[in-house]
Amino acid sequence: MEEHRHITIYDIAEKLNLATSTISRALKDHPSISDKTIKKVKKTAEEMGFVPNTLAAGLRGNKTKTIGVLIPTITQPFLSSLISGIEITARKSDYSVVIMQSHDSYNDEVNMARSLFKSRVSGVICSLAMETKNTSHFDQFSANNVPLVFVDRVPKGYNTFRVVIDNYAAAYKAVKHLIDQGCKRIAHITTGSEFGHLYNERKRGYIDAITEHGLTLDDNLIITLKTMTYEEGVRASNKLFDLKPIPDGLFAPGDLLAVSAVQTAKKRGIKVPEDFAVIGFNNDPISEIIEPNISTITHPAEKMGSAAASIIIDNIEKRREDEAKEITFLNTEVLIRESSKKL
Repeated sequence: MEEHRHITIYDIAEKLNLATSTISRALKDHPSISDKTIKKVKKTAEEMGFVPNTLAAGLRGNKTKTIGVLIPTITQPFLSSLISGIEITARKSDYSVVIMQSHDSYNDEVNMARSLFKSRVSGVICSLAMETKNTSHFDQFSANNVPLVFVDRVPKGYNTFRVVIDNYAAAYKAVKHLIDQGCKRIAHITTGSEFGHLYNERKRGYIDAITEHGLTLDDNLIITLKTMTYEEGVRASNKLFDLKPIPDGLFAPGDLLAVSAVQTAKKRGIKVPEDFAVIGFNNDPISEIIEPNISTITHPAEKMGSAAASIIIDNIEKRREDEAKEITFLNTEVLIRESSKKL
């Protein structure tokens, strides 16, 4: 079987008896080439099945028009929506997107950042791994003027662009809703490193809402997890339900943990929301499927992805020299559903 061979500009030049430089310029609509020759070259290229090697061209010009996206996982609905926003915006400017998953591993994140840098991506969008405490592996991008945007899970104090929501205010609103429903012993499940991740801001919002409304802050009601999985949520919920008395409310930093708490409560004969009111975070599809429906906080994931991609593209195309800035989306809302309606 004959091996498939890609058509090159040399093949077109040979067929038309023209110089390769003429073919190259014609394909780029160079003004030094006549309209007649440009049409003839493009027609022949199409007939021969010529496909421009944009990657090679990008590497020669140090511009691959590729945005590297480094995220914990594509399986979380929030991150899937984030990627959708990135891809839609990138496509409008003829940029492609390469996605890598760290699976919340610091070592994987370091290796993948190195791989993206070696691939000469035009820019990088990252949501940090849960294990990440040191972000020096991103210095290679900053040092070489490769635009870098952190989204959602962002490092504290790193001088680059960040796209976030006000996690503190969103958490405060969630806990205040539970207080307004009459909850007195509100638990909180948290996760992540102490490196300034969003979960720390949500925990801070929880603590301030508790103390500022005259409730007692009980350390036994705060459970810290290493990973935000359904199984870990079940273990945390059982630990809370073993307390005497049990908590009468829960603010979970993600809908998956909220779901695990509701299902564990039902298995133990605890009524939701009568005995135990629950509110989650993200407005994932699962929050509307489960019975009772989960109250939650909206999270503009697709808009955040679009904003991050726009920052990358604007930085490249317009050669912006702006100082790094943070974009904060304030449009989070409490969606009140069955799991927290006590009144």
